[in-house]
This record gives sequence, structure tokens and C-alpha cells, in this order.
Amino acid sequence: MDLAPEAPTVAAVSVNDMRERIRRKSRLKGRQPEDAAMAEVAQLLGPRPATGFRRSLLIEYLHRLNDHFGVLHDRHLVALAKQMNLPMAEVYEVASFYHHFEIVRGEEAQAPRLVVRVCDSLTCSMAGARELLAALPERLRAAGQSDVQVLAVPCVGRCEQAPVAVVHQCPVPHATVHGVLEVVDLKPNRSVALHPYAQGAINFDIAECVEASVPAQPEGVSPAYTDIATYRAHGGYQTAAALVNGEMDVEAVLSAMEDSGLRGLGGAGFPAGRKWRIVRDQPAPRLMAVNIDEGEPGTFKDRTYLERDPHRFLEGVLIAAQVVGTEAVYIYLRDEYHGCRALLQRALDDLRAEPPCPLPHIELRRGAGAYICGEESAMIESIEGKRGEPRMRPPYIAQVGLFGRPTLEHNFETLYWVRDIVERGPQWFASFGRHGRKGLRSFSVSGRVKHPGVKLAPAGITLQELIDEYCGGMLDGHQLYAYLPGGASGGILPASLNQIPLDFDTLQPYGCFIGSAAVIVLSQHDRAREAALNVMRFFEHESCGQCTPCRVGTAKAATLMQAPQWDEELLDDLAQVMGDASICGLGQAAPNPIRCIHKYFAHEVGEGPWPGDLPKPRNSPLAEQLPQGGQP
Repeated sequence: MDLAPEAPTVAAVSVNDMRERIRRKSRLKGRQPEDAAMAEVAQLLGPRPATGFRRSLLIEYLHRLNDHFGVLHDRHLVALAKQMNLPMAEVYEVASFYHHFEIVRGEEAQAPRLVVRVCDSLTCSMAGARELLAALPERLRAAGQSDVQVLAVPCVGRCEQAPVAVVHQCPVPHATVHGVLEVVDLKPNRSVALHPYAQGAINFDIAECVEASVPAQPEGVSPAYTDIATYRAHGGYQTAAALVNGEMDVEAVLSAMEDSGLRGLGGAGFPAGRKWRIVRDQPAPRLMAVNIDEGEPGTFKDRTYLERDPHRFLEGVLIAAQVVGTEAVYIYLRDEYHGCRALLQRALDDLRAEPPCPLPHIELRRGAGAYICGEESAMIESIEGKRGEPRMRPPYIAQVGLFGRPTLEHNFETLYWVRDIVERGPQWFASFGRHGRKGLRSFSVSGRVKHPGVKLAPAGITLQELIDEYCGGMLDGHQLYAYLPGGASGGILPASLNQIPLDFDTLQPYGCFIGSAAVIVLSQHDRAREAALNVMRFFEHESCGQCTPCRVGTAKAATLMQAPQWDEELLDDLAQVMGDASICGLGQAAPNPIRCIHKYFAHEVGEGPWPGDLPKPRNSPLAEQLPQGGQP
């Protein structure tokens, strides 16, 4: 008797059945792409590369869709996911993270004809942004332009021109209701409401602005700039070429950077030369990432320099790339700087057309409206096409950075000084300074001064010296009451501390720091508590939400700070938790204004009597509608 098991029956599968099974498996799960949407997305993306669309370019592709349609239609996101062979959830979670992408659903959803963005950050609020935001919608409706949307947005990096509105991509400095309506009439749709074209050519030599103000643009928003022909005619790119061609010693350049005392000018203040050595010692291949996501409220120095001389920055990039040995450079520019993006792209195209030496691979990447991407690891996540959420450290960026490789990360202005330090010698840069400090600092000054703008002053200058010597004094009728020495996150100090040297490491004993050197000046017409509330609301809006202490803490703090009398104990506990437990600098620095109000302005929050030597704020444009009894 045969006890062997019977062979299993195998069903025959036809070729067509197999093809259908493969088609089913290759489909995206969930909603399937529409043919029309696929065609529209394919046209905007262009021909498919042989290796497929790069995952790291997801945000760039989202910008193409957003620029063309004014919004992100859900049907196009489905089609984009299919084109890139990504899960729809992954595309959606990236698109929904960034403020400049608005996702809409349904066939009938339409983008507004224009979007008018009005900055409501501190300096613009002091200059009347709240009134502008209140009046514009009604005036637009009365003018028959109800299809124009008005939005309040965080700092757009034009604080010296406050209040500022942006009609699609066209800035309106010193904005008034009439001025905004006039621009809307002149530029009635997205295709024409673009940043004005910048004109060359001037020779902008940063050394000529030392211990002076960077000249303001008298008309418009596009200063004349240094084009490549003018830059090279004045010695530009000779140092980079000599270094790349082996005519200059790499070690000499490294030593010059170290001896100059140049520190990271994005806010962290890490010695630049030391950073170069650290990354240079890491195993190849190495990369470089440049941070021009200048989102700290009150900061506009990078934009000011980039608008006037993009090639000095690019030469600094080439020198750093050669010394450190990086094979590719990724430049991350904030989306609000539309004019700078066009100018920098043009400069890169000109550089590639007439290279002074072999160039590394350089890519210009576009942010999408997320302050958190100013944090170096969040920026790297964004360059990789992901949500801009900070990484846990270690490992550090210098060891495991962009695409998992050792990465040299720098702020724009740090690289802007490289050529001058190498050519003029490190002692030239280090020779400037006051009150025992060394070097130069680019202060972005805004607020209640006669002449706001970028002031290239000696490190260690005091606020009072800065106001008197560089800003023409306080505005008429205004008396110094308080100031923010380092933008929204740098804390708030009273007028009585106007003699502290402004530099790295000098402000920490007072509970503040200089950061990106964004100085916002308040007068007796302002209230420090309302300035603190304004910046806390900014932090609440810009928290990436990754960690609970920051996500919940900023929202809770903003609520508590609206009370006429602050709950000192509860706010102090909250500040402690946020500072100790947040993943990155946003949550760690957000409590600084709270601590400064407790320490220096307790009289404003019901924690002490009003000091006799301080002017009481009056007619404050920052004043909130507080509960009865809340006004001083």
C-alpha cells in the first residue's frame, strides 16, 4: 500500500493573471491617482530621470505645484506620490508640515487670486501691523477684491521697513492700507506679483561699511548688486582659484580662520576655524550645508548682504569647501526671500558659465516657511525632503549629517567674511572691538530708532553706543525703555542695562544672549510684557510639535501670559521644564522672555510696584485687550 502523501494540486496561473497581480501590488494603497492629475504633475516635474525622481527633492516638487496652482490640491499630491513611488502618507505629512503649503480637497477648491501676507512679529506690530491687518480685509471687499486673502504671518526678514506686507511675492515696505491696495491693483495676479528684478552692477565692498551702516535702498526693495564681471574685476575669486589650484596653502587658510576669532554668526557662536578642522578630520565623503533660513524675528543681515553681493558669499563657500574637502554644497534659503533666490540662482548660473576653478556640486534649496529649519539638524532634514524636525544628538552634524555623511554646516554671514579674512589677514578682523571684545558684528537694528538697518559695528559695542553712533538716536518723542539684544529668543533687558557689551558670552549673566545680533529697541510707548507675549506666540506657532515640553509649553505659556497678573510660580515651573526637556534650542530658549519679565519688569505683571525711575508705557500699539483691571 502506497502511503506517500498525495502531491498538492497547483492551480495554473495565466500570464495575464500574473500581470494583473503585479499591477495590483505596484499600486499605491488607498486613493488612486487620476489621469488628468498625473498629466498635470508630469508636465510640471518634467522628464523622469533615468534613476527616478530624487526623494530629497520632494519639497522642491511641492513648490512647483504650489507656485503653479496657488495651493496644493489633494489630487496632485496623490499623483506626485505615484510619480515618486512614495506612500501618499509620506507626501502628505511633509506638505502639511510647512506653513507655505496649503492643502485643499475637492474638485471645486480654488486658490485665492492673491494672498497678502502681513508680518505681525514684534517690530511690525510696534509699527502698526495690527491696525493694517484689521483694516485690509474690509477695504479689499469694498474695492471689489474679496478674492484676495489676507494672512497674518511671522517675521518676513524686513524689520527695518516695518510694517511690511507681501503681495504674493512682492514686498511692500512701510506698508499702509493705501499702499497695499495700490500694489494689488498694479499686480492683480500671481504671475505678475513677483519680487522686482535686481539690477547690477556696483562694487559692494563690505570692508567699506566697517564701523558704519550698510547703505539703505532709497527706493523699492531690490538694491543694485555686484554681478560676476564687477566682482572679478575687483579681485573676486582669485583667492578661491589659488587655493583650488594648489597655489595657496590649506593650512595657512585654516590658521587664518582660527586666528581671526571668527565665530558662527547664525547665533551659536562656535569658532569657525575649529569647526573646519573637526569636519576635515572626518572620513570622506564630506558635505556642506549653508543656512540662510534667517527666520529669527528682528534679523535681516543675511538678506541685506546677499542682496548686494552674492559672489563674496559664494567665494567663501568655495574656499571652505576646498579646505574641508567637501564634494557637494547645499544652500538652504528661506522661502520669504524670493528676490534673493532669483539673485543667487543667477549668480550660480554665471559662476558655472565662467568658473574660475573647478567647482564642487552646488544645489540651491528652497525652504517652505518653518522657523525651526534654522536649527541645523532640522534644516538638514528639510534638505533631505522631510519634515523639518530636529534630530537628537549625538551623533553631531559634523559626524553624521546630511545624507548620513560628515557635514560642515555654516551660516551665510560666517562664509561672507572668509575672503576678507584670508586676503586681509586675521588680525584685520580681530583688530576691531570695544570693551575688551574682538571682531566685527552685523547688528540688525529695528524698533524705536531714527535709522534702523544693518550696522557693522565692533564686537562689544553697547546698546547706547549703537543707538547714538549708528542709529541717529531714538525717534522723536521716544525714550529708551527696553531692548531685545538677540531677537525673539535672546531675552529682554531694561534701559538701565544699556551699557552691557554686546557680544557672545557677555549677556548670559543677565539671562540673555546675542544670537544673531537682532536688536529690537522699545520705548516708553511699548510694554515689555506685550513684547514677551508676542514672541511667545511666535514660538507657539513655529514649534515643530515633535516634543511635548515645547509644543504644549509654548501654548500654555502664551495663555498664562495674557493674565493681568502673572502666576509667577506656575510660569517659572513651566519655563524650567521647557528649558530642561525640550529637544532643541527653540523650546530651550522660549522661556527667556518669561524669566526676563520676572527679573526686570515685575512691575508690569503685578509682581511689584512701578519703579520711580522708569517711564510708564503709554499708547502702546502692542497692548492686548486684557480683562478689566489689566491695564496699567
